[in-house]
Order: sequence, then C-alpha cells, then structure tokens
Amino acid sequence: MSKDLSALDLSRTALILGDLQNDFLHPDGAYGRRGPASPEIAAVPGRVAPVARAMRAAGGWVVSTHFTLVPGRDGEPFISAHLKSVRPFLKKGDFAPGGWGQDLVEELKPADMMVEKVAFSAFYMSRLEWVLKKAGVDTLVFTGIVTNGGVASTLRDAHVRDFSTFLLSDGCAAFGVEVHETAVAALRPVTTVLSCAEFLKAITPATSTR
Repeated sequence: MSKDLSALDLSRTALILGDLQNDFLHPDGAYGRRGPASPEIAAVPGRVAPVARAMRAAGGWVVSTHFTLVPGRDGEPFISAHLKSVRPFLKKGDFAPGGWGQDLVEELKPADMMVEKVAFSAFYMSRLEWVLKKAGVDTLVFTGIVTNGGVASTLRDAHVRDFSTFLLSDGCAAFGVEVHETAVAALRPVTTVLSCAEFLKAITPATSTR
C-alpha cells in the first residue's frame, strides 16, 4: 500500500512512539537488569528523535504509548501468564503507573499525549482512539518496539478503525533482525512502509514554512 506524502496534513497526523520506555531501553530499567538491549532496539530512539522534533516543529502530534503493569492490593503487578513465562524477571515496581520505568525515554520527550496500555495493541481497553479523535487525528505514523508485537498489533487495529497509517521501518525493531523484517513484510498490504529519512525529507518543507 502506498500513499502520497505531499498531501499529508500534519496537523491531523500523529507520530506514535510505541513503548519506548525506560524499563525497556534504559540500562537501569527492568529489561536492562537482564543485560543490554539488542543493538537494533537500542538504536531506535536515536533514529526516531529527529522525526519527533520535525513533527513538533510542523504542528503534528507526538503520542507515546506506555506498556503498564497494573499493581494489585499488595503492590505486586498483574502479569499475564504468557508474559510471565517469557519474562520471569519482571517484578514489583516494573512498568508501574506513573513510575520512572514506565516513562518515555528522555531522548524522545516531550510527548503531546501519553496513553497507558496493558496488551500488545495500544487500542485494547485504552483511551487511545478517543483522544486521537478528539485531537482531530486521522493519520498515524508508527515507530517503536517490538515490530512483531506492539507495533504490528496497534497498526493493524488502527487500520480496521479507518486511520491512515505509515510505518517507519528503521524507526522500529524486534529482538531479531529476521523477525523484524518478516513483521514489516507482513504489514505492507495494510500500510505504507518508508524509512525515517524518507519521511523526514517529505515533511521538511512543511517544517521550514512554519
């Protein structure tokens, strides 16, 4: 699927920063405790930061989604069985609402809107669709982690909700290059895929006139 970027109304467009949080990316975060992030994942904020700056300058929206582990009465987080089996290192305080770990990495701040999520798709049981519609947003540009998880799930949900979508292929990553490439290929029928540099080039004229 391909769309004409020259017709893009940036005031109705949101850059989605998918789960680019301290607990995923920072060395002191929940995932950092088990060892360094993959090089591909670690590189994402640096690639996306110029896009976020350009979107702000052009009057576009920057929307950050935040994976959240909701604490129970004793403070222990509710963790889905499938997540607990693959990420047994997650513990009390990780991805806690309002906490440092749940927050957007410093390199990408500020976000215009921050939306908590509890599953792969940021649309599932969240206020994301409501705030996007209230802001007049009808086009979403996707970045974040991981490509085959939160990014793909949220993008597909956006597609069925009639949002126009773009995927910045080097603005997202997975725990393996092949997994990432397979996920991007599977999304091509429902979105327009381009690089961060291509998207920046397309919106730069808009930023220079504001």
